[in-house]
Amino acid sequence: MSLRIQWSRQALDYLKSQIAFISKDNPKAARQIARQLRLCAERLAQTPSGRPGRVLGTWEKSVAGLPYVMAYTIRMQKAAETLVILRVIHTARDWQAGTWPD
Repeated sequence: MSLRIQWSRQALDYLKSQIAFISKDNPKAARQIARQLRLCAERLAQTPSGRPGRVLGTWEKSVAGLPYVMAYTIRMQKAAETLVILRVIHTARDWQAGTWPD
């Protein structure tokens, strides 16, 4: 049984801006990246994995084949566990433990 997936507004906004930026030069690549990120979230919902996150109470999962990390947590919502994608972060970003990159 897989967990329900919920994307935070911050994760969706960043994803939208990244896909739009990539799409300007290569729409096909942008679609493939969006698909891979969605598949990564679906796999996490089936089998949560990754390392403890830099922000307390979170986990981080590297996206295979892409320079992105998904930061997530699992919460109880309406008596069901939900995988909440908090952020999608490009690996070129540098951020300190305990905070999210700007």
